[in-house]
Formats: sequence, C-alpha cells, structure tokens
Amino acid sequence: MDEGKEKYSLDILRHSTAHIMAQAVKRIFPQVKLGIGPSIKDGFYYDFDLEGDLLSKNLSRIEEEMEKIIKENLPFKRRVVDKREAERVFKKREEPYKLEILNQIKDDKVSLYQQGEFVDLCRGPHLKETGEVKFFRLLSLAGSYWRGKEGNPMLSRIYGTSFFNEEELNKYLKQIEEAKKRDHRKIGKDLDLFTASSKLGKGLVIYYPKGATIREAIESFEKEEHFKRGYQLVRTPHLSRAELWKTSGHLDFYRKNMYFFSLNKEDYVVKPMNCPGHILIYKSKIRSYKDLPIKYFELGTVYRREDSGVLHGLLRVRGFTQDDAHIFCMPSQLVEEVRKVIKFALFMMDTFHLGYKITLSTRPEEYIGSLAHWERATESLRRALKEEGLPFETAEGEGAFYGPKIDIQMEDTLGRLWQGPTIQVDFNLPERFDLNYIASDGEKKRVVMIHRVVLGTIERFLGVLIEHLEGAFPPWLSPVQVKVISVTEKTASFARDINKCIREEGIRSELDVRNEMLGYKIREGQFEKIPYMLIIGKKEVEKGLITVRKRDGENVQFKLKDFITMIKSKIKNKENI
Repeated sequence: MDEGKEKYSLDILRHSTAHIMAQAVKRIFPQVKLGIGPSIKDGFYYDFDLEGDLLSKNLSRIEEEMEKIIKENLPFKRRVVDKREAERVFKKREEPYKLEILNQIKDDKVSLYQQGEFVDLCRGPHLKETGEVKFFRLLSLAGSYWRGKEGNPMLSRIYGTSFFNEEELNKYLKQIEEAKKRDHRKIGKDLDLFTASSKLGKGLVIYYPKGATIREAIESFEKEEHFKRGYQLVRTPHLSRAELWKTSGHLDFYRKNMYFFSLNKEDYVVKPMNCPGHILIYKSKIRSYKDLPIKYFELGTVYRREDSGVLHGLLRVRGFTQDDAHIFCMPSQLVEEVRKVIKFALFMMDTFHLGYKITLSTRPEEYIGSLAHWERATESLRRALKEEGLPFETAEGEGAFYGPKIDIQMEDTLGRLWQGPTIQVDFNLPERFDLNYIASDGEKKRVVMIHRVVLGTIERFLGVLIEHLEGAFPPWLSPVQVKVISVTEKTASFARDINKCIREEGIRSELDVRNEMLGYKIREGQFEKIPYMLIIGKKEVEKGLITVRKRDGENVQFKLKDFITMIKSKIKNKENI
C-alpha cells in the first residue's frame, strides 16, 4: 500500500485539494465569494460566487496556480476559535456565505483551516501540507443554487478529482471519457429516443416512437413476470384529496416534494407515490387470512418537486413511472414474501446483465410509528437477506420515514452504481389507515405492507440501460430489430417483399430502398445500432437468400424462414445478437 494511503483517506486528500483549488481561484479572482467545498464520491467540488464564463475559460490557469501552491508546500493549520472571532475573520474577508453558515452553527466554538493567506471555515481534517497533493485534475464546471435551493443565488461549481498515484488518476480519467461516450442524453438524441423539452417543463420527458417502443418492451416484460408471481394489475389516478396524504403522513414528512392545487376550496395533491391508492383498494372490502398475501402492481406515474440543480436527463426527473407494487400480508408471511421480492429483483438484474450491490437502510431521525415496529421490520429485512445468503452493507438512518428498506443498487459496465430496486417493510401505514384482516380465530388483526419496486423508476432504469449498453440494445429491446436494405432499384421489389414477411411475423422491421450508395445505408444502420441489416442484392434475388449483416460487422447468409426462426428465438429468450 502507498505510504499516502496508509496515512490518509481519499476523502482527506480530496478535501485538501478542494481547499487548494479555492485558494488558487481566490488568488486569480480576489473578488470571488466562497461557498462550500466538500469531498464527494470520486472527487471534490467547490462553489464560487463568480461569473461562470470567467471560471470555465480559466480552468487550466487555476490548475497552474494550484501547482504553485502545492510547490510552496504550505502547512494546513487548524485553529479553534469562538464564533465571534470567526465572524470577525469572515466579515473582514467579505465572505457572506461563510457568515451564513456560521449563523446556522449551534456550537460556541468552530474550527478554521489556513494554508498561506487562505482561510476557510471547516471541520477538517486535512493533509499536513499542500505539497502532499500530487495527482489531481479539474474536470468540469456547472451551475448550482446555494445550499441546493431554488431562489437562492446561482453559484459556479468546479468539479475535480485527486488520487494518491498517477495510475489511479489516469484510470479514472479514461473512465470519465468512456462515460461521456455513453451519456444517455447524447445517445438518446442520436437514436431519436426521447427529449426533456424545456418548452414542456424542466424534468418532464417526451418519448419519441423509438424510445416509447423500448419502454413498451420493458413494461410488457414486467407485466408478464408480475402475473407469473401472482400480482394483480391496478390503476390509480394522478390526483387525490390532500386529506389522504395527511393520513399517510406525507404532508408532515414529504410536503416539500409535493405539488398542490385547490379545487372547489379543497386542497388536492398530484400524487408523489402510489401507496395510498393501493391502500384504498385493499380497504374496499373485508379481507380474510385466506386471501393473503394480496399483491397489487401498477406502472404508476408520479410527480415530485425536485430542485432544478439536481435534474439530469432521465436519471433525475420530476415526472416518472415506477414499477410499483404493494404486498399486504400477515406478519408470519413477511420474511418469505421479502425473500420472494429479493429473488424477483435479482432476476431482473440478471435479465438485463446488470451487477448489483445491496444495502439495508435503517430508521432515520424523523420517522413515524413505534420503535418496536421499526425493530421488527428491520429484523425481517435482515433475516430475509441472511436466509438468501446475500452480502449486504448497513446504512444507518437512511430508511424511509415509514419503514426500513433494502436498496439494490444497479452496477453498470463501468462499475458505476445507480439506485434501482427497493424493498420496504411497513407496519406504520397499516396503523394509520386501520388495515386489517380476519384471522383464523375470527378476530381482526393488523396486516403488514411491503412497498417494492424491482427496477425502480422506468426513466432512471432506461437511462442506466442506455449507458450500460451504449445504446446497443439486444434484439428484444431494440426499437428497430431489422433493417431491410436494397442494393439497387432493381432489387427494391424483392426487399419490399422480404420486409413485409418479416413484419407479418411480428418483428420490428424498417425498409430502406432509397437511391443511395450501399455503404452509406450500412453506415447509417450501424450508427442507429440496428441488430440485423438484411442486404438484398442481385445474388440474393437470384438465389432466394438474404445476406444478414450483424451489428458487430459479421455477414451471414440465411434462407428467410431460417432467419425468422433465429431472430424470434433470440427475442423470446432475450439473447443478444
């Protein structure tokens, strides 16, 4: 292990590099006002109140100044002072954002860190000296609302990263370049899949025909798999009375993420979740223990207020569809039902060739219900994971306000983790809505709820899948599975006949009989990442064969019926080309 790694963590290295960057910016632009600069996963950032163009045009200059500060080998000096002294320091330096942070700190004492002329309000820790930073790179610049809240000033955020050795830095930079190539927003535009139009509203997505076709394939597959497992399909409206959400607790714990409007002097909510609707279906009649478990499934579209600064293509939106289900069961059935959901979720990960990481998230600081219920719910999730023999980490305090949860993060080709399947055990909403069943002894008893998604939000999942596959969908998902291409006008009629036969077999096929060069048509099909291109020339017409050009460039000759048999098998078994 490197000596630096033995002494310090990457968080300390990156946090120290963020301070060096802020010092460099302050040297170049003395008028800049400082925001915050934490370490984050894979790097660090710092927020500056300065025109973005000034920073974006000077990133290389900032890096050069950072190199000078590193060569100066300035010690990081920690000083603990009372808040009044800290206020005097930052008033003199005209740092309004630091003063705002100070006003929110309850402790009488705070710590300041100084290297050279630069002073920051910071808990630390930091490296011993600036010279210990060796391998860093500034990566990008973005706008960010102060403290992440719309209505606050828009600051300029510089992102960077720092490593203990050059090899790790270069590996990460290559990964970034690969991620840029796979950016779902770029690929979505290239393949004509979707748009997040500002004319429609930020965080709202329009699907073009090809994008809608992919969604339909995923959703049809999901419905089929849910029916196999005993789920019943339901539908709930997009709007409901606010009173319903008061009962659920969302008005107290989730209000800032909800949309409200009034109708006939009564408050309504645009639904952020599907749970209350499913609860009303359960509550619509008396339920017996013989009926349980009851499993309601809905591809339910919900709307949540997200700050503009966090919106990102399909990965973070304001309107999205969840593959949402709620299981109502007896406490004695709980662990077994959780195990079934875990198996279902991992089956979905395997189908789409995604890796995964599992986390058990426990009770947050703000919650509803009794501690006894929380402990019982958490233990049920833990036991289910152990009985499945699955490794998992524990995230203390990261559960939902109504119950603990299992989070299954999806791992893509580049090793990145994305939020995906979630399984939550809930004793609390059944209490709030008085959800019961008639037990074998004839007595009313309280039901338990499991909230779960096995892909997550369809938007986020599709964004992850686009980047995971770099837009090269397997035939069963590809919006165009086959493109039939004529070589000349003389073979166009035969190409039309081939295309008609293929479409009649339920295969998504396009026809290209344009008077263009064959090489141009093939390159266009490759750009569109079509799994199979059927090249129809003079020899194919004479022999009654088709030449199939696969997406990977391989050419194979088939009889039409054999090709149809082959591709239908690939589609049915969800295989790649």
